Amino acid sequence: MLIDRCQSTWEKINKLEVVKFKLQLDLNDKNEALQIDKDMLNLDKECANITYKTDPLKTPKRMITYEQWQEKCEATKRMAEDELRDTLKLRESLFVARERARNTLRAQTDVTNYMMRKRIYDTQRARNELEWQKMKMEENMDKLAAELKTMGEQFADKVNALKVAQTRLEVRGYRPGIELVSDEADLGLKEEVSNLKETVRQLQDKLDCAKATYNALEAASIKIALDLNDKEHSLETDTQALEMRAALEPKRLQGTEKNLVLARVTDEMPKTEM
Repeated sequence: MLIDRCQSTWEKINKLEVVKFKLQLDLNDKNEALQIDKDMLNLDKECANITYKTDPLKTPKRMITYEQWQEKCEATKRMAEDELRDTLKLRESLFVARERARNTLRAQTDVTNYMMRKRIYDTQRARNELEWQKMKMEENMDKLAAELKTMGEQFADKVNALKVAQTRLEVRGYRPGIELVSDEADLGLKEEVSNLKETVRQLQDKLDCAKATYNALEAASIKIALDLNDKEHSLETDTQALEMRAALEPKRLQGTEKNLVLARVTDEMPKTEM
């Protein structure tokens, strides 16, 4: 739209240049004719440059009638007035085009800024959610690490107890003669060893499960940290882009400058040199 308006304006300027040239030429002819008529009006019989002419009644080849002269003057006037009217319409259309383009750009800018602010808001909300998840996951990892430490201590305690029970049972197997008897102590040690083995197995399973859970939480925490870093980078980029777009906003006049523009007296104010 703006290119079409610029093309039309350029063509109109060329036409105006032609009209201006014709008007200037006509004006020069009229000024010269007016000067000749004034000189002839001031001419009298006392002037030194009066002489006989060979054919004073001849009609010059370019001479036209008074009616034709009026018609040509009116035609020139109408041509200038028509061009001025067309120029006024063109200027109005240019104003409309500029305002339409300005409104379109302003609407596009508002929509773009709104979408960027919305994206920043969504990114901030996602970042806050990730930070909360990361905090909760770290808390769970700390709790699980404490449980792993406790379970490890319990596991070591049960292993040591199992070693003691097995050692007792093994050493009692070296009793001499008929003293090698399956008494209550022997049966109790065997039952204790069996119970401790089952307890150690269960603790080992729980330790393996807890370690696997801790490793999964650690991997998820690393993934959340990477995602959080991406969100921070995206948020910083969008914020900088929104700040850079502020330069596209038209400068809003304030105070005295606004009043001067509204009163259309900015050209009359003295220019201050910095």
